[in-house]
Parts: sequence; structure tokens; C-alpha cells
Amino acid sequence: MRFPPLLARPFALALAACLLASAGAMVHAQAYPTKPVVLVVPYPPGGTADILARSIGQKLGERIGQPVVIENKAGAGTAIGARFVAEAAPDGYTLLLGTVSSHAINPAMAKVGYDPVKDFAPIAPIASIPFVLVANPDAPYKSVGDVLQAARAQPGTISYASAGPGTSNHLAGEMLATDAKVRLLHVPYRGSAPALADVLAGHVPLMFDLQSTSVPNIRLGKLRALAVTSARRSPLLPDVPTVAESGLPGFEVSAWFALFAPARVPPAVAARLSQEMTTIMGTPEMAEKLKGMGAEPDHRTTAELVGYVREEAGRYGRVVKAAGLSP
Repeated sequence: MRFPPLLARPFALALAACLLASAGAMVHAQAYPTKPVVLVVPYPPGGTADILARSIGQKLGERIGQPVVIENKAGAGTAIGARFVAEAAPDGYTLLLGTVSSHAINPAMAKVGYDPVKDFAPIAPIASIPFVLVANPDAPYKSVGDVLQAARAQPGTISYASAGPGTSNHLAGEMLATDAKVRLLHVPYRGSAPALADVLAGHVPLMFDLQSTSVPNIRLGKLRALAVTSARRSPLLPDVPTVAESGLPGFEVSAWFALFAPARVPPAVAARLSQEMTTIMGTPEMAEKLKGMGAEPDHRTTAELVGYVREEAGRYGRVVKAAGLSP
């Protein structure tokens, strides 16, 4: 097909620009990475997120041929670390271990300075850890039904502990109350450890505790498991029903983890990282690591992760509004 002389030159220039852009993207992907990659963890060292990040970082570094440096940026309930990555150069050298707190709960609770969907490029889902609704063995509750029956008989007096206002185990309780149309008494602590200690001591009867920390106490008889918050029963607690099975269909809460980059990261770089993460998460070694942490692999695709983040952000926003919580 021949173009008129006046159109040929602009067309040729446009074609050349496209070819150069494509070539540039290919060169960028082939060259990446040429220096260490920073993986930001929006929590202090030593916790579940930090341990998970270090395991992933080591394997990712081996596969891409550059060190993956873990940088803990805790504060403001994950908002400081998440905002740092949202504002970082979108070149693939700054990544975030995002969580339900950074991408769903915090944006629903306060002005965090970033949009959990628009300001990030999803790289890969990683894992999730369900909660277990546990009771002190001396408490009179043997099922979710027992708790809800007591809450209806004594509105606002049945208490549950949490790691603090706006934390995932606090909002799990609010979600239960909202779905069941009951009122529970929230008892906040400064962290999960002191909250769990008071449940073990019998000072507070109930708590939504992470499966990773509740299972050892359940097996020792120090806690009674009433239900798990995942969509399906946990392989670690196969005899414990889900909350959904216990009379609240559709109830599902988990502490999930995923890898994100700043928005506008080059597609070829994002694809490379996503591919490497898929390989890492598919290894028996990583499966065993997750099992030891009480975590379950997340089998969503990277494309599905976008919709999931949007859905979670909306869901927690509705819970926060229904519970009348303030930032």
C-alpha cells in the first residue's frame, strides 16, 4: 500500500517511534536488574510479614541475579511503607510486600496518601493466613452459634480482644457483628501478643487470632477453636468449621500478602517479576515454608489480584461505615 507523499513521512516517523519504544522496552527488560532491588515491608522486623518477605527475597534474588534488600518501614498501620513505595520511581527496583492492612483496611480507615488500586502495579499474590475465632476453654462458648446467641441475649456485653483499633482481627469481629446483626464489645490492645495473653488468662473470652499463633495453643488445649474465617476448612484444623458453615454464608476474612510495584512500572519488568514469583511460589520448599507459618498459598493470577484488591477495599470500607468507626 502506497501513501501520498504528504502522509508518508509522518507515518514513517510514527512507525519508527513505535519500533524504538518497543526496542527500548525489550532492552530495559533484558537489562533489568542491574542493581539490588529493595523490598519494603511495612512492619517491624521479626513478624510474619517480615519472615515471609525475607524468604521470598532470598529466592527472588537468586533468580534475578541481584540481591533483594529487605527494608522495614513500619508506622501508621502500614501506611508509611506503602506510601513510600507508591511514590518511588516506577523502575522495578522498589517493591512492596502489600497486605490486607495496607491495601484494604487502612485506606478505609484514614487518609493514607495513596490509592490502593491506582498507585500500585500488582506483581503476584503470595499467601493468606486465616483467622480462628478462639475462646478461652473456661468460657461457655463451644460454637459461633453460642457466641451469637449470647450476643443477642446480652447486646454489647460479649467481649473480644484485638491487636488494636482498625487491625484485621478487630475488623473481623466487626464483620461478624455486622453480618449477624449483633453488638459485640471490642477490647483493643497494643498488639496481638498482649491480646492473646489476656484471652489465655481468661480476662477476655474471645479473639480472632491468626491461625499461625492459635494452632499451637489449640493443640495444647489452652484455647478452644470455634471456627476458621477462610472460605474452606483449614488443613491444619480439619475438624473446625468455617464461620460460613456456622450460619453466616459468604463470611471470609484473612490476612493476605501480595507483591506490588509502583504504578507505571514497565510492563516487561512487571512480567519478569511476576513470572519469577510464580516459579518461586510453586516450589515444594516454599509450600513447606508457608505450611510452617500457618499460611496457605494464594492461587489467584496477577490479573485477578487487581480485582481482589478493589473488592477487599470496598468490603472493608462498608464494614468500617457500618460499624461507625472513625479514622
